[in-house]
Amino acid sequence: MSWFVEVLASVLLIAGGIFLFIGSMGMVHLRDFYMRLHGPTKATTLGIGCMLIASTLFFWSQDGKPDIQELLITLFLFITAPVSAHLLSKAGLHMQLHHIDITEGDPVELREEEVAQKPVPHPDKGHG
Repeated sequence: MSWFVEVLASVLLIAGGIFLFIGSMGMVHLRDFYMRLHGPTKATTLGIGCMLIASTLFFWSQDGKPDIQELLITLFLFITAPVSAHLLSKAGLHMQLHHIDITEGDPVELREEEVAQKPVPHPDKGHG
């Protein structure tokens, strides 16, 4: 393996570890649902993505051919993490989760019918 691939894989692994550490710190220190959602989503996409690319480069240089499973995992991760974060944030807006004033959790693109007025009772529990 060439020294260039070793250095590149090492840099990607360190960058991935830093992204994951910062994302986990964001999960602990940020104050509301919307802010907490941002940290782990970016950490997953960037941190694990860097680590998977480093692993792909390492094994590509060892075996002489790319490992298709790692490439597919990276592609799947880059597609699904932002979509799941978007769906979680829309669910939080729909449920009118509490937010701090800085985040201004009242977007103009949210239509009136998308906002829940009160929680819906569970069908198995009584109405009283």
